[in-house]
Amino acid sequence: RLIQEALNRQTFHQFKAYAEKQFPGDPEQQAVLIRQLQEQHYQQYMQQVLQEQLSPSQNHRTNSVKMAEQENAVEPVRESTPEVSEEEICDPLPVAAAHMWTRKDIAEFKEAIRKEGGDGIIKVGHGETVTVRVPTHDDGTCLFWEFATDSYDLGFGVYFEWTRSPDSQVTVHISESEDEEDDDEDLDQGRNDIEKGVALSDKPPLSVVIPVYRRDCHEEVYAGSHNYPGQGVYLLKFDNSYSLWRSKTLYYRVYYTR
Repeated sequence: RLIQEALNRQTFHQFKAYAEKQFPGDPEQQAVLIRQLQEQHYQQYMQQVLQEQLSPSQNHRTNSVKMAEQENAVEPVRESTPEVSEEEICDPLPVAAAHMWTRKDIAEFKEAIRKEGGDGIIKVGHGETVTVRVPTHDDGTCLFWEFATDSYDLGFGVYFEWTRSPDSQVTVHISESEDEEDDDEDLDQGRNDIEKGVALSDKPPLSVVIPVYRRDCHEEVYAGSHNYPGQGVYLLKFDNSYSLWRSKTLYYRVYYTR
């Protein structure tokens, strides 16, 4: 009981901001949603504790993401974006755990994204990875995301790039598996090439917020939040590099709260 109360205090402001976004002007529905999210977060936390007790030798990276992973997460998919090579991933500063949850209103969510227009719908081709770059905002303290797909699952993860962005514009980048292979070759050569090695080291460091896992986002809306660890750029990875034939239609939304 004490654990649940402590977790509720820790997540209340994030979940409250999210609930206000979902049900503006309806405090009763906001309260119901907050309770649901807190209960789900508590259940995920206890499951994570149990898993750690059963697997004490589990990789330390699992501990760094705590409750960011859903209980039905499957095998990690290989990243296919040059910016996130193993040489560059590090933890220069502590990064708090993210919060993730799911919602059942997937049809309503996708319809809302269609009505909003803009860049909220992206086709992720087979063998491709889409990276949505979201700079931290001067007026914000927390990033929220929501996404879903049509018919098929999709890999998803979050990284934080420790660099100062000149503006707060959200941008979308698409890379193919061939790009990754070329980058791997450059990286291997760079270890034995002074000039290339220096160029690679000039890239800003990255921290893993949520590792890339395949998500059943064709069945539920996946949502989450993360408190800004500092100034930088969030990299939301939508990974379809494991799919040889199927393209995926992605519906997503990102926003910040104060």
